Amino acid sequence: MGDSAVAAVTSSWWAPALVAAWLLVLALGAACLDAVLATRGHGLPVGRRAAAPLQEAARLLHQQRRTTLQADTLLWRVTGPGLVVAAVLMVAIVPWGHQVVADLDVGVVWFNAMDVTVWAFVWLAGWGPNSAHALVGGYRFLALALGYELPLMFALTAPAVGAGSLRLLDIAQAQDHLWFVAWMPVAFLVYCVGVLGFSVSGPFSTPAGADVSGGVLAETSGVDRLLLQAGRYALLSAGAAFAVPMFLGGGGGPVLPQWLWSVVKTCLLLAALVAARRRLPAVRPERFAEVGWIVLLPATLLQLLVVSVVVVVRS
Repeated sequence: MGDSAVAAVTSSWWAPALVAAWLLVLALGAACLDAVLATRGHGLPVGRRAAAPLQEAARLLHQQRRTTLQADTLLWRVTGPGLVVAAVLMVAIVPWGHQVVADLDVGVVWFNAMDVTVWAFVWLAGWGPNSAHALVGGYRFLALALGYELPLMFALTAPAVGAGSLRLLDIAQAQDHLWFVAWMPVAFLVYCVGVLGFSVSGPFSTPAGADVSGGVLAETSGVDRLLLQAGRYALLSAGAAFAVPMFLGGGGGPVLPQWLWSVVKTCLLLAALVAARRRLPAVRPERFAEVGWIVLLPATLLQLLVVSVVVVVRS
């Protein structure tokens, strides 16, 4: 392991607010792009569809909250804010060049811990309203998570082993000469699958599927529904931002300042993830469990073995 990268930790009181605002911009951009791609996919003129998420947000802010009989109201209401907070805490440890809000020595573990809290919030979105369709959606998410979570954990381990550190700045610095995505392609692809999974997007959207009347979204309305939807896009954005120091060389690049390279790479990967969530078909939990445990997990372990051998040979 080389010398640790020096971080400029932003300790100002406004730093967390800036991170939250930046994540909101990314999530809004992802939602607008998603609306445009959906419109084009139906062969309709795009027109002003890019503004559709803003119009939907305004409508939901004015809509009355729905209540159900014998609902677990407290647990139900915390799910939307919980997803948003988990996404903000993921982005708080991401370095933008050498600027970072929280420079944790165990940044990779922190991100994985935040990802696991999503399990609880999505399941509670199904449990809280005391509704059959919502509960089916919640259990569908748990079944899908059992398929993607373990491969995702090992995919996160590969860059940490390659850099000899769990700190994101050290991992980004270790890619000065070669990005990890170039010799850890399997780990990168599995990581992207995991991001679609914990953001309940694309092939992992069945917990909110139309065949169960919207699943975890079936009984939500008003600001609760707005926060749940915002949380999904925020998690997708946080996953794209975290991939930059892990696999895409951090802020490394010619001409532009490092923080701007981090922004450019995050936006490009986020656009690719939004496009992928539109093109990939939804998968049933039992089908994905087979893929996750029989294909993705062995492939990720083999990738980790290759990385470990390379590190030992280099040392």
